[in-house]
Amino acid sequence: MSLPEWLEPVRDAADRITVDHLTHFKPPEGFEGRLGAVLVLFGEGPRGPDLLLTERAHHMRSHPGQISFPGGSVDPGETPVQAALREAEEETGLDPSGVEVFGHLPELWLPPSDFAITPVLGWWVEESTVGVVDPDEVHAVVRAPIEELLDPAHRFSVHHPRVPGYTSPAFAVGDDHDLLLWGFTAGIVTRLFDFVGWTRPWNADDVRDLPARMVQGDPSRRTTRPNTNLRGDR
Repeated sequence: MSLPEWLEPVRDAADRITVDHLTHFKPPEGFEGRLGAVLVLFGEGPRGPDLLLTERAHHMRSHPGQISFPGGSVDPGETPVQAALREAEEETGLDPSGVEVFGHLPELWLPPSDFAITPVLGWWVEESTVGVVDPDEVHAVVRAPIEELLDPAHRFSVHHPRVPGYTSPAFAVGDDHDLLLWGFTAGIVTRLFDFVGWTRPWNADDVRDLPARMVQGDPSRRTTRPNTNLRGDR
């Protein structure tokens, strides 16, 4: 399989990275909970190498407005690869035939939902048009340039008001950098970039409040976004 040179470190990392490099949580021995998969899709967008992300609908009970990789549950008889590609197609309209899967990361565990997630690594060889398929699930589809994810100006941390001591890596993404990438997805991006040596020095002391809208859904935000101060201009 032919990958662009800039993506080779990620393919090499897939053979060496362990769950301990990515998270403190691994599925317990004999895990019998739910299985899921997400598609970590790298492409060559109009602003250079990027990642495909989705913004969840703002009125959802679970993780409203959260930025995440396309993905979901693994159906009976499916592999994680099949599930990740199917979910990406259902959420964004992506044509799976244009994706070359070149590896996967270790299975990661989400204790609150008892979900074991496999991040599937893909290269967008032949791009297809993507966008919102079902607005009840997805508010927007985002192509986040890797250069902007690595820019220290767009990096900070957030803490959760309901989970004392919890702090998550965070990124300001989107055309206006007014969308918040945090939590599980931001953790994968952060630690994968750390592992392959892409991370640049950034201000780890910049810790901000998690916006209330990320904790509880706000239907009024279906078509508008208030100033969420993600740029740090207080």
